[in-house]
Amino acid sequence: MKNLKKEFPVTSQYIHLNTAGSGLMSETVLDFRQEHDLDYLIQGSILKDKQGAFLAKVRETVGHFFHCESENVALVPNFSLGLNILLEGLPKKSKILLLKDDYPSINWPVTSRDFEVVFADIDANLEDNILQQVENEKPDVLCLSLVQYINGIIIDLNFIKELKAKFPQLLIIADGTQFCGVSDFNFATSGIDVLGASAYKWLNAGYGNGFFLFKESVKDLVKPRSIGFNSWGTKYKEEQSFIGKFEPGHLDTLAFGTLSAAIGLIKAVGIQNIETQVNHLKSKAKEEFTARDLLQSQVKNRTIHSSIFNIRGEEKLFNKLREHKIICSKRGAGIRISFHYFNTEDDFNALLKII
Repeated sequence: MKNLKKEFPVTSQYIHLNTAGSGLMSETVLDFRQEHDLDYLIQGSILKDKQGAFLAKVRETVGHFFHCESENVALVPNFSLGLNILLEGLPKKSKILLLKDDYPSINWPVTSRDFEVVFADIDANLEDNILQQVENEKPDVLCLSLVQYINGIIIDLNFIKELKAKFPQLLIIADGTQFCGVSDFNFATSGIDVLGASAYKWLNAGYGNGFFLFKESVKDLVKPRSIGFNSWGTKYKEEQSFIGKFEPGHLDTLAFGTLSAAIGLIKAVGIQNIETQVNHLKSKAKEEFTARDLLQSQVKNRTIHSSIFNIRGEEKLFNKLREHKIICSKRGAGIRISFHYFNTEDDFNALLKII
């Protein structure tokens, strides 16, 4: 992996181990944003006359990157808004399976509505817990984060595919906010029916942009009711189109152009290179953290894990890390550390030295 400190200048001043909290702005993204706003300054509404075609290209970029047909890609300002629109389109008496203590933007929108809700525990046996609840409770919908935001537990995607094959009527909705951008993910061949994500974390695409990907079959199951002037009239959004219901208002070309530029950088670096670097760092981290007894048993006892870790540590250690310009977050009962492709072994070794 080439040195990316020039592409991400923050990494020249700090050791950024906080992508689970917020991604970074790259020089590539900055260049796009400056050019975009200069064009807006000079052209005014002439630039906005082209926004339909511009956003169609963003949709195509997202669809191609995640292997989803462009007409099934909805552009949303963030995951939470998209999920709320989606839930309003579900049958009112749906039974939904959630993970206990999953990210609030997953669980709260579900529990605040009149759905029948059941839960599966998040522990070392996560997949078995989900399967048991699906078999016993027979939910209509499974709604979950692919990666848990506090401790980094990741669902086995092969399990999801097998679950969908065994229970084809189960609608599987996934939040990829803590997942998208670290591996080569094929939505078309996954068992997931709906994947939504905010793009400000692992895609390093800044704030105000996200997306939802849909399998074609979802259109027969979900009937969203949101609508507005932006719901149709451009490419991929013919009258009464499904994705148009997720885009009732105008979309910001600066924000979504940023998403396109960020994906362009990932392609330039190479998603396989990114995956290799992230896998190397997370394997090393799990080994060293386990040796120092810094991880919860539910993390230590799983064979797969993400690049997010919650290590034992209190305010004193957190402040010491900050003093040494190591950026991380306090989450749950410990300190959350997360590794992305711009991180290096030197970053990890500096962290270990202070611990």
